[in-house]
Amino acid sequence: QVRLVESGGGLVQAGGSLRLSCAASGGTFTPYTMGWFRQPPGKERMFVATIAGSGDSTYYAESAKGRFTISRDNAKNTMYLQMNSLKPEDTAVYYCAARTTGSSLLFRPADYHDWGQGTQVTVSS
Repeated sequence: QVRLVESGGGLVQAGGSLRLSCAASGGTFTPYTMGWFRQPPGKERMFVATIAGSGDSTYYAESAKGRFTISRDNAKNTMYLQMNSLKPEDTAVYYCAARTTGSSLLFRPADYHDWGQGTQVTVSS
């Protein structure tokens, strides 16, 4: 089992930027497919972005394309989500997730085995 800890959330004005980090421990980080999800108040958890273990393949939700960038530093066992041009509708708890088997990009919460505790992102208008 992998332990995941998110950080970097906070309050930002619309148009601003934040960088989320997800630090992993307790396993071999490199092969993991990882992803970011978010859960707005009163809504289901939804896919934001995913990245392959090597970091050379990524995929984004339509809402994230062109504004968010997912990346990872396998030497540091850390994944990132750079979020630019933030909008009030980006307000949510953001979660990182890992799948320690397989190598495909994954888009559904049920595809992931391990989750962080979440970090709150609030975008004011």
